[in-house]
Amino acid sequence: MDTHAPIPSVPGVDDRQIETSPDNPPGPNTRWLPPAAYASSPRRHPWEIPTLVVAILLSLGVYIVVIALIAFGALTDWLLLPLALPILIFIGRGAGYASIRANAVQVTPTQFPDAFAMVVEASARYGMEYVPDAFVMAGNGQINAFASGHGFRRFVVVYSDMFEVGGRARSPEALEFVIGHEVGHIAAGHTSYWRQLFSSLLMNIPILGATLSRAQEYTADNYGYYSRPDGAAPMIGLLASGKYLLSAIDFDQFADRAVHERGFFITLVNALSSHPVLTWRAAALRDRTRSGAILFRPRWFVRGTGSGNVTHVPAPLPPAQVAPGSLPNGLSETGTY
Repeated sequence: MDTHAPIPSVPGVDDRQIETSPDNPPGPNTRWLPPAAYASSPRRHPWEIPTLVVAILLSLGVYIVVIALIAFGALTDWLLLPLALPILIFIGRGAGYASIRANAVQVTPTQFPDAFAMVVEASARYGMEYVPDAFVMAGNGQINAFASGHGFRRFVVVYSDMFEVGGRARSPEALEFVIGHEVGHIAAGHTSYWRQLFSSLLMNIPILGATLSRAQEYTADNYGYYSRPDGAAPMIGLLASGKYLLSAIDFDQFADRAVHERGFFITLVNALSSHPVLTWRAAALRDRTRSGAILFRPRWFVRGTGSGNVTHVPAPLPPAQVAPGSLPNGLSETGTY
């Protein structure tokens, strides 16, 4: 946990948000601050449950209307589709799980033991009563992973091109974050048959369905961060640039662009996406004081990945107004917008 010692105040900057430094070591008057809201145990994104409730109400409303129309004799092929949806989803989940079992490589204590340990540790950390199955399958160049289930079984699949990043020469931390993220989907109930059934209609409505999906991805990122916070930066580098260049990515510079890259089409691209755009996602993983941006870009950035108690970076003064030594040790002159 970070510590805070008295530091000279800076106009406009809350001194409770300034990190300690080697020149300001803990002392008798040190105040111990709790971790930031999203730096401790994983939380759901605040938009997830309200959007899910909308999805459930929408689905129930559709079923009530369909049953009423059928009761009055208005029977058409379109009306039969919602009634068949529970069976179609059940068959689809079963066939998908069977395909994985029949074609993918299972992660076991003797097959990819390091990855198996990551799955076990994430499950235990999240308080789960079972360890989900984990598989590796050919990605054909795709950097991806997903979690799903069928019946009482839950499983995680990591594409081979993403799984390779776990090698010691690259970033096992990134792989552990990814596995924590996917196991987090299971722990948060995102792979439930009933959730998929009642959210399937909303998922097909532009923007609304994507909003629920993005909220769930932020929730899963909170689980991944709780499992391996130092894997957040290389994971973003992996998704943004691939498995060979991830270590060359400046995470702070990339996350800062969530604030700088603006405009209608940036907002539109994010609104239509099932996952938060990567710059916004990086900003949320770096700033653990608040939930990730859902509809509108972050207005300021916060630096300090992994600590929880982070420094809010103030806007810089013009050079003529900055007196030598006027900023306390450890406080950056980088600006916010």
